[in-house]
Amino acid sequence: MTEALKAKLFHSLGVDGVYGRTGSYEAVVAGLTRCLDGLRPEAAEVFRFPPVMSRAQIERSGYLKSFPNLLGCMCALDQPEAQARVAAGTCTETADWTSLLSAGDLVLTPAACYPLYPILAARGGLSEGGVTCDVACECFRREPSTAMDRFQSFRMREFVRIGAAQDIVQFRQDWIARARALADDLGLPHKIDLASDPFFGRTGVLMANSQIEQALKFELLVPVISAERPTACMSFNYHQDHFGETWDLKTHDGALAHTGCVAFGMDRLAVALFATHGPDSTAWPLTLKARLDL
Repeated sequence: MTEALKAKLFHSLGVDGVYGRTGSYEAVVAGLTRCLDGLRPEAAEVFRFPPVMSRAQIERSGYLKSFPNLLGCMCALDQPEAQARVAAGTCTETADWTSLLSAGDLVLTPAACYPLYPILAARGGLSEGGVTCDVACECFRREPSTAMDRFQSFRMREFVRIGAAQDIVQFRQDWIARARALADDLGLPHKIDLASDPFFGRTGVLMANSQIEQALKFELLVPVISAERPTACMSFNYHQDHFGETWDLKTHDGALAHTGCVAFGMDRLAVALFATHGPDSTAWPLTLKARLDL
């Protein structure tokens, strides 16, 4: 079923985890976008980011220390014209022109919220009560896979809260409840469970264990491929003061700001809907089509 569904929703682009998308699939993603627009927290600032961001900013954020294997860097033939033409002319089955590439000042954005924190930091201290933001981005993580629920290029939507620690914890708890209600509205079987990020290497195992012990991350899991290994379609994250310290983000009273977010994997949610309700979205339950405005 999953391979047949995958063939109906996506077009191969020659690389695992990167796909062209059909009109019916995009209509469902657009419907999910409208759902989340309606759930946007009151007074949230809206940011929409491009699929690339500053390499210097991602380095400062600490992403390379935790996930160096997932990051994609933008490179180019940064050569005078004559050398660039020679390099391009050597592209054959036996010659590799990529050895002449130079890293640029951009990386592929790995998560929608990363470009947000330096923007807020540049404003100075937060106003009383902190700030809530609605961010979205086409993201990239180098995780090649043929699985229908795992992409290298994917869309992420986040509601991000920046402020005092107790506000972030309450925000996350509230959104776990709201996310359950959304999953129920979408007819998605699900469960909430503790989780950890895919930190890199031996040190990463310790970091993941610490994250679980402190209950910093929860995920909403939906059985897309199987019930034994359900797919994380939403996550609920408490970063503590990591981004506050990194970007010198301060609350109105001068304390380091804490941050947290609820993240929606738009493509995973769309795949989950097709896997649950069938490949023909026109035959889905009327209540679901009304919720998605299909």
